[in-house]
Amino acid sequence: MASQNRTRRQVRLSRALGLALTPKAVKYFEKRPYPPGEHGRARRRTESDYAVRLKEKQRLRAQYGLREVQLRRAFDEARREPWLTGESLVELLEMRLDALVLRAGFARTIAQARQSVVHRHVLVDGKLVDRPSFRVKPGQVVQVKPRSQTMVPFQVAAAGAHRDVLPQVPEYLSVDLEKLRFELVRRPKRAEVPVTCEVQLVVEHYSR
Repeated sequence: MASQNRTRRQVRLSRALGLALTPKAVKYFEKRPYPPGEHGRARRRTESDYAVRLKEKQRLRAQYGLREVQLRRAFDEARREPWLTGESLVELLEMRLDALVLRAGFARTIAQARQSVVHRHVLVDGKLVDRPSFRVKPGQVVQVKPRSQTMVPFQVAAAGAHRDVLPQVPEYLSVDLEKLRFELVRRPKRAEVPVTCEVQLVVEHYSR
């Protein structure tokens, strides 16, 4: 029941934000792509600039499954970097451990990837890390710990079962799916990161 409610919430959020956030949401979203509620089909009034920027920020937050304080912290860090703030923001978020566990195909959704980390199934350079926000550095090797590899969800992942619903493995990762192991080869570039977001609108939202 809790799982059904969570799916329903994700579907509603997907329709409100205009993008499918989970594989299960895809089919519902394709069937009813308009926003939820009785007026969802009606033509909506033009949104204010503030509403447009806010929605873009919420889209980015939802794709990484972050709390507002986490996204704000990442934005403040991105602003201190010497590159374009919006691009830096996505690149920093993409180096989160939970995001990379998802990209590597070890999980089907960002929530599942986070759970894998929190439940202490993931090693970074041989050491247990249970913080989803842990920033993986280029050259570091991440793997599911040997004892956990025999668990059904990880066996399913190792067989490549999530590849049909996930984007292609990006070039900044070197993945050995059968061994449930990957290396972050280099810092991701915004253009390669498979998230849907007009980052400049997020920058404008936080800079207002």
